[in-house]
Amino acid sequence: MTDGIVPTLAELVALRGSVSGRRSARLGRHGVSGHALSPMRGRGMEYAESREYSIGDDARHIDWRLTARTGKPHTKLFQAERERLTLIVADTAPALYFGTRVRFKSVQAARAGAVAAWMAVRDGDRIAALRGSVREAPIAPASGARGALRVLDALVRWYAQSPDDDAGLAVALDHAARLLRPGSRLLVLADPASIVAIPEQRWPALAQHHEVIVLLLSDPLETAPPQAALPFTSGGLRVELDLATAGQRQRWREQFVAPIETALERLPARGVRVQSLSTDAPSESWLPLLGRARPMVA
Repeated sequence: MTDGIVPTLAELVALRGSVSGRRSARLGRHGVSGHALSPMRGRGMEYAESREYSIGDDARHIDWRLTARTGKPHTKLFQAERERLTLIVADTAPALYFGTRVRFKSVQAARAGAVAAWMAVRDGDRIAALRGSVREAPIAPASGARGALRVLDALVRWYAQSPDDDAGLAVALDHAARLLRPGSRLLVLADPASIVAIPEQRWPALAQHHEVIVLLLSDPLETAPPQAALPFTSGGLRVELDLATAGQRQRWREQFVAPIETALERLPARGVRVQSLSTDAPSESWLPLLGRARPMVA
């Protein structure tokens, strides 16, 4: 039996149904801004031209040089985005290949990534994925079901077993920074300990120009262990932890619970949407994050 231990392509494909019926929308800096932008000129990221100011135009886009030269207020127009990029960053730290309820954290990460891929297809985005590796190239951006299936295939490979060349989440974010373009959506699937190891100043730089979502993969045993002696086997050795003692429970909490609490407290202040995703939770339960206003960057 491998159910819940390794992800399968069939289960990731089946998750396409979890996004059916959900409204496809783009998220601006302060929340939902409507459907995918059209190829007509609008308020995108690339400057197109300037025209005379009209009532209702955003004052932040006034073209001050042209206004001063002509004596009449002008506003800048920007070329609307045609396709946004949804980029999935997959943490492959060894701590993810563990679970006690329903599925491993690694399988939940693959499933959450699959939900994001199908949501990208629904939104008309290009979809790409990468992990912290110095040997493996990112999954190149592509649109539609073809692009999603390439990402799903990678998630199955990455989360079937811990890769022997994992270089860490910091390396993955370095790769992501080179691939992202303004207006992209970045989804980070990670163990909480991997997230707190990232310097906090890295997040505002990402969130300034992108929609950044972090999912913290956790297991109920980590967040709510029983007050009892728990046997573990590591490298052929049997170890027993007595979680009935206050000291051992405090050390357990510092190892597993504190990183989650730290990330949930600090990342929103850096402009990042963040949620803890337990192994026994529905894999699409994080989707309401897409309808929330973006936190302000500190």
